[in-house]
Amino acid sequence: MALRFYNTLSQQVEEFRPQEDNLVRMYTCGPTVYNFAHIGNFRTFVFYDLLRRWLLTRGYKLDHVMNITDVEDKIIRNALDQHKSLKEYTATYEKAFFEDCAVLRLTPPERWARATEHVNEMAEAIEKLGEKGYTYQSEGSIYFRIASFPEYGKLSHNDFSGIRAGARVDVDTYEKSDARDFVLWKSPKNGEPFWETPIGPGRPGWHIECSVMAIRYLGETLDIHAGGVDLIFPHHENEIAQSVSLTGKPFARYWLHSEFLLVDGQKMSKSLGNFYTLRDVLGRGYPPETVRYLLASVPYRKQLNFTFEGLQSAKTAVERLRNFAWRLGHEKFPVGGNEKLALRTAEAEQQFCTSLDDDLNTAGALGAVFEYLRDTNIAMDAGDFRTENVQPARAFLESFDSIFDVLRPSAQKESLSDAEVEARIAARTQAKKARNFSEADRIRDELTAEGIILEDTKDGIRWKRK
Repeated sequence: MALRFYNTLSQQVEEFRPQEDNLVRMYTCGPTVYNFAHIGNFRTFVFYDLLRRWLLTRGYKLDHVMNITDVEDKIIRNALDQHKSLKEYTATYEKAFFEDCAVLRLTPPERWARATEHVNEMAEAIEKLGEKGYTYQSEGSIYFRIASFPEYGKLSHNDFSGIRAGARVDVDTYEKSDARDFVLWKSPKNGEPFWETPIGPGRPGWHIECSVMAIRYLGETLDIHAGGVDLIFPHHENEIAQSVSLTGKPFARYWLHSEFLLVDGQKMSKSLGNFYTLRDVLGRGYPPETVRYLLASVPYRKQLNFTFEGLQSAKTAVERLRNFAWRLGHEKFPVGGNEKLALRTAEAEQQFCTSLDDDLNTAGALGAVFEYLRDTNIAMDAGDFRTENVQPARAFLESFDSIFDVLRPSAQKESLSDAEVEARIAARTQAKKARNFSEADRIRDELTAEGIILEDTKDGIRWKRK
């Protein structure tokens, strides 16, 4: 069975065929480094990792670029609040993101692309769009005129024919029904960072960043562009408008989008008290491979309902897999082979591969694995599993783990000393006195990730280890 993906652009499952032999040019939307990444973000990043691994398993070569958004509205606001430069502010969260990726065993792309390292190229692209008649200026900022791009709306499948001419939006994100001319270049505001360029001083809007970096490294037409469903509109819709207007060619052939992660059936929100960074979850004592398993267990186009009961189930599932691997490596089996079990192993591997070929159906793939474990454990208990069945079973388990990567236990980190905990609590107290609440929250998040629980009492701060 050929590899197939659901293409948001066509709203159909299509056979995957890259433009050039077996080379896949893939761009995935990466983190906005204004805070620690939350588990909803990592649902999408785990999807990218599974996609990467399966494409490589199926014999494709990858040229994969992921962006790092290190300049946009929230970053600038937070950096100014903390009296830090953009680079100084984002460095903390970029480092944390890479650490979290390593903990979750996410394989890196061939290239990371930081927005701040490509500002001049963005200015050049905006200048070209202006020369072609797609832009206009207002109060020093430059906007893309979406009425000049008749195909606008083809990715989100919205009808924007009734858009109000000249209505503009300056912010980076806006409502799904709110189609307005979007900003490409923002004029400088007092105290904000800006770049001097041939199109004037200012900074790029969020949407132009990805178009320019994708085309810079992967060419005018990508094979795959992936992200979360929240990016379909306006971000990816705007990317298409900019990119096609620049090149006259299709921007991406396959658009893949992962669904939302809910927490206890609700949208994750700080006001609901159900907002968790990866570090929050790990700080509760759950191993990273358990989190990885849960995030991978539901196919990427279905909503995933995150619960701590679900994490416990994921932990049990990982233990079942490890127990099976232990039996293969340590138990003594009768000499010889069982042909029926050999066929069962081949059948399970075929089901596993067919499921992943079918739009990365991870639930189907895991179903094939656990049905096989059940049948094979029964055969082992009955004495029907033989020495010649060990290697094929082990090979199948290795095939599974080359994608899901949950069998190896994570190494335990050394905990902070009492003195280090006290020093961080003191720094948090100082931050709160200075009304630097984002810094205070950051320190608290770090302590939570280290398994340290803080309790604010009338007598001061108490802390304990989980």
